[in-house]
Amino acid sequence: MNLYRSVRAVTEASGTGPIDWDAVAEAARAATDPGSIDLSPAEQSDYATDVREARRRVREVSGVAFDVPDTIEIQTRHHWIDANVDTFRRVMSPLEEHGPPAFPGVARVVNTGTMSVMLSVLGNNVLGQYDPLLLADGAESGSPTDAGDDHALYFVHPNIERIAGMLDADFDRFRRWIAFHEVTHAAEFGAAPWLSDHLESRMESGIAALADGEVDREAFKELDTAMTAVEGYAELLMDEAFDDEYADLRRKIEERRRGMNPLSKLVRRLLGLGLKRRQYERGKAFFETVVAASDVATATRVWDEPANLPTDHELDHPETWLARVQR
Repeated sequence: MNLYRSVRAVTEASGTGPIDWDAVAEAARAATDPGSIDLSPAEQSDYATDVREARRRVREVSGVAFDVPDTIEIQTRHHWIDANVDTFRRVMSPLEEHGPPAFPGVARVVNTGTMSVMLSVLGNNVLGQYDPLLLADGAESGSPTDAGDDHALYFVHPNIERIAGMLDADFDRFRRWIAFHEVTHAAEFGAAPWLSDHLESRMESGIAALADGEVDREAFKELDTAMTAVEGYAELLMDEAFDDEYADLRRKIEERRRGMNPLSKLVRRLLGLGLKRRQYERGKAFFETVVAASDVATATRVWDEPANLPTDHELDHPETWLARVQR
């Protein structure tokens, strides 16, 4: 970790756009300890075994036909930053196309610094990631889609090891829990081939409006409700598929979150991590009510087509969603 190099990369940000993405990647890596993935063959195999068993169990309880990426990536924090900086670049591309700010040099440094801090903080906290490669451009040389892959599965081993230790949790059990959670997301995107395009279009509409100095509230509301369904359904499958009770892991993570200092809580809020937790809880309550009134097969109908996604109102009144989709 080299904070001097990180600051220098930000202050020397250059180019014609509002963000120097090469400087973002360099600054984020310089500010982040990569951690080690010096694992034995058996330890590497354990990740693959967890994913295979999670796929089998999730298929059984959901009835959804889906697959997982051929390659499971065990990453350092730097690997995760590199894998995600291009996604951030594509998501923010409407800002790149917008006219230059009044003071482009100053704005570029501020924007570059903000994005590097965001990636560094996330890189230190992400445990696993199922990536459907939203906004991926298959024409880009060397991009994952060149090899025919349209999704990826990452495990940030140094973070999993660190958090398991901080929670005093059994590492193998904690790693397996993370694998099951990420595989549930693979099941969702497998059940709904349209979901990537739906999320992408809502994201692009929201960012494009911001670039024009407007707020597309409808686009962001639709994105929020879709992500709430994604997180809630994942929690439902975890409850049904995971081969062990895990309430203690949830409790320990919540206790750790409540014990954070005010600055850490502020950073989490600015990064939207509090919103993600709200999506978990709201989506989980929605699907629990649906399953109690019907079954998992009915809950899975949420992925039949975009029209079957719950509205913001239906998330808090699952009976109205049931009445609509069961007509």
